[in-house]
Amino acid sequence: MNTDNLRTKTTIIALATLVSCGAMAANAQTASQALLEEVVVTATKKKNVENVQDIPAAISVFGEAQLDALKVRDITDLSFSTPNVALDDIGTAKGTANFTIRGLGVNSSIPSIDPAVGVFVDGLYYGINAGVIFDTFDLESVEILRGPQGVLFGRNVTGGAVILNTGDPDFEQTTKFKAAVESGLRGTGANYYLQGATTGTLIKDKLAGKLAIYYNDDKGWFENTLADGSKVDFGANDTLILRPSITWLPNDSSEITVKYEHGEYSGAGPAAQSHTNGAGVDGQVRNFSRDSFDFSVNEGTFNDSEWDNLTVEANFDVAFGDGRITNVLGYREYSSLGLSDIDASSARIFDAEFGYEQDQISNELRYNGQFGKWNITTGLFYFEQDLKYSEVRFILQDFFESIGGSTSVRPGGGVLDQRTIGVFATADFEVNEKLTLNAGLRYSDEEKNVSVASVLPGVQSDTSCRVTNGDCRFDFSEQTNPGQTSFETDNISPKLGFKYTLSDNNRLYGHWTRSFRAGGFNFRNTASDTVNFGPGPFQDEEVDSFELGWKSEPTDRSKLNISVFKTTIDDLQREINRSDPVAGVIQVIRNTADAEITGLEVDGQIAISDNLILMGSLGYLDGEYKRIFSDISGDGVVNSTDFNLGIPRLADLTYNLGIVYESDLGNLGRGSFLVNYSHRDETPYTDNNLGFINENDRVDATFTLTRESGLSFSLYGKNITDEVTFGNDTQLPATLGPAALGGTFAPLTKGRVFGLEIQGEF
Repeated sequence: MNTDNLRTKTTIIALATLVSCGAMAANAQTASQALLEEVVVTATKKKNVENVQDIPAAISVFGEAQLDALKVRDITDLSFSTPNVALDDIGTAKGTANFTIRGLGVNSSIPSIDPAVGVFVDGLYYGINAGVIFDTFDLESVEILRGPQGVLFGRNVTGGAVILNTGDPDFEQTTKFKAAVESGLRGTGANYYLQGATTGTLIKDKLAGKLAIYYNDDKGWFENTLADGSKVDFGANDTLILRPSITWLPNDSSEITVKYEHGEYSGAGPAAQSHTNGAGVDGQVRNFSRDSFDFSVNEGTFNDSEWDNLTVEANFDVAFGDGRITNVLGYREYSSLGLSDIDASSARIFDAEFGYEQDQISNELRYNGQFGKWNITTGLFYFEQDLKYSEVRFILQDFFESIGGSTSVRPGGGVLDQRTIGVFATADFEVNEKLTLNAGLRYSDEEKNVSVASVLPGVQSDTSCRVTNGDCRFDFSEQTNPGQTSFETDNISPKLGFKYTLSDNNRLYGHWTRSFRAGGFNFRNTASDTVNFGPGPFQDEEVDSFELGWKSEPTDRSKLNISVFKTTIDDLQREINRSDPVAGVIQVIRNTADAEITGLEVDGQIAISDNLILMGSLGYLDGEYKRIFSDISGDGVVNSTDFNLGIPRLADLTYNLGIVYESDLGNLGRGSFLVNYSHRDETPYTDNNLGFINENDRVDATFTLTRESGLSFSLYGKNITDEVTFGNDTQLPATLGPAALGGTFAPLTKGRVFGLEIQGEF
């Protein structure tokens, strides 16, 4: 999967061809136009799309122009733009999403854990959290739904849903291109982006086609400190994505769109920092300040990923209820292999190899129609996936080589077969011109079957085995543990709500909804006590949410939205992450507690004048444990210490404030300046709160010059304040066997970045 020179040149030539396919048109949007444009939502799954302000739910929507104004390269770039939302990459294995909305999310890179925040791309649900965060482009919109979405989106959306809609083919000939170069101005390598898309008619009035291509060559933002104290560039990677698509109009009432995407990523492993851990133990080989970007890892870490997605969406307008039948067929195949330096030092004490092989298929058939005062949506959903996960721990390599022995190699992982069926229906009833009632119901039935190879000494007679190759021994399987390796569950997710129109520009809404996150098994079993701490199964997590909101447009060019909510969680699923002097790190997945989260969200914007726009948001969360039935503090008992702990990845306070100013610059064109300040409180990472993610205060800014020709030039800065943020803060033991270790495994995310971008549309 490594990108060679031939492939790079081919990509650049293809993009250059796209760029040269037409004459420039003056239709580029400025930043203020992008922010003030009406944004529509597809998440309601209705025939007619709706304005986000008319939807009785907490939704943040970013259209194509807004995403461009914010310089969004991947979905994590929106982490600080929405209240009570954190779209983080855990960093252990590249592209693994640890998304959290309203305090609910996952805290792990184990793929057998179902996500609490569902990710959907063109209607395709991503069945695992691995392979979610890679560069994305040519987006029509991103919709972030806050709060449980179990009725329409099914299982495992107890926190919310993130919906990405890529651009559709168009019958009008259009070509777009974008090129950018970024640098951290740290003496390290630059980062180059090149992307383009062309669309137009293939057969008049019948068939439209589109080809979108993306290439990124990142020379590495970081500097790695070697054993001799010298520093070398680190973090180089490259990404290639090809996305052809077609739209076919068989007749006036039918439309079929087929989208295929092939992607490849190849790069270095995580830039993992070791700093003083929560127990006060420094990294014994290397120890750095957690407020710095300094780190030291072995050379040779890597991560390679490849994926193929296919979606086929068919829409048929029918006379029955003036409705629409929609069918979305999706297929995804994802593979990845990487090596990470878990001891986060120049010594070889604890390295780990991670391998993923996943393929999934899904189909959703639904109908939406209007019957007098009733708007009805109903459908069927089917999902199945096969997943193989391989993990290999290399323990004490330097130590064993020094005494002439063999490195302790511990392979493990698991295999999963999964099937899910869902039936759902929602109804909106217009009582009168002001009041609309809403009700919904979803039934889900799920089955999971697994085999697990524990990551323990002595389990494998051949330590060169890999679960993804099918040559490892499973110590937890139907043969060894009959009746324990299958998990079946079914549940009903209801919803009741209302919307009341106070005036043309003021609406109240409220709802109660219930959602479930399916139970399952732990592929990363490091516990020899399989009865109390083994692979599982753990049980479903149940979430009830009560929300009351107000949406308004005080003036023609402003909006103000406020929501308050209370969420109760029964049988909270947690990935208990602790250091261990034998295994290095253990993760036990259990239903640990019942919890309650209350919160407030405010977001809005106002046009002070034709040239000046203010925008901002505020999110507040208060989370607490109500009942605890597992020792989450690690002190051996359940007591007040456990109840006083914070819920992992729950930030009490998030907010941002932005300003956009535009000015006519005469013959030069129109200039726009956007600056945004955002804050996120410090958040616990581990359940015992010894590990945590730093508080973050960041500033982003962009100046864009838009020419009448349609060309635009942007100079931008991301995280100008150079805030240090980690994907996780895994605690390491004071000793690993005979070796002194201590410190942490804390993968760093990039700090300050400045960039120059040119784009145009033909």
